[in-house]
Amino acid sequence: MRATAWTGMAFAAALSACASTDLGAPSPETPLSRYSLQLEPGLDRIALAVHEQGLSSTQHQALGDLAYRYRATAAGWMVIQAPEGGDPAAGRQTYAVRDALVSAGVPDDRIQIVGYVGPDPSAPVLAGFETLRASVPDCAVVARNMGIRYSNQSTTNFGCAITANMAAQIADPRDIAAPKAMTPGDSGRAAVVFANYRSGEASSTPQEQLVDGRIAKAVE
Repeated sequence: MRATAWTGMAFAAALSACASTDLGAPSPETPLSRYSLQLEPGLDRIALAVHEQGLSSTQHQALGDLAYRYRATAAGWMVIQAPEGGDPAAGRQTYAVRDALVSAGVPDDRIQIVGYVGPDPSAPVLAGFETLRASVPDCAVVARNMGIRYSNQSTTNFGCAITANMAAQIADPRDIAAPKAMTPGDSGRAAVVFANYRSGEASSTPQEQLVDGRIAKAVE
């Protein structure tokens, strides 16, 4: 009798343990919703020292690389910041930077020139643009408990590595916020197929001619 009672108490305790949940943060709606791709703002900007003789070859190369990265994003303004103070060389350098960016493919109407308070009138000319990047979670700092657990809830780090890998590999972070607009479909072929179908003709495309019962080989 005592053994039976003890067995029943142990069984009830096991059920209550299975019904309990892990302590800590509230459980997400789904195991994969704890981590999701997020965007964070960034800034791609370079500083160009002011030279009396104008832009150097290294500065031209840096501006070309900056313009390439800007064209790859195709969003926002390219901002040139000139040091305030009225230094003639800084003024010439500012417009030389603008001309170099235009020559490198940045649209003229997407460039802004503004002033900033620098340490002296010949402070560097700044050029850059705001960016968006995927936020990569640091899974190493996520607290996790891989010990014995009595629930079906996921661990706190479940899904972190997947999200971090996707964030590190995504080509255009703006795709996280919204998908790219689709180009119109080509309805020309569909129109031909329907026209042939309505007229009783074959609606499929002609197949390759068989050579000795085999598909013809490609021309070398």
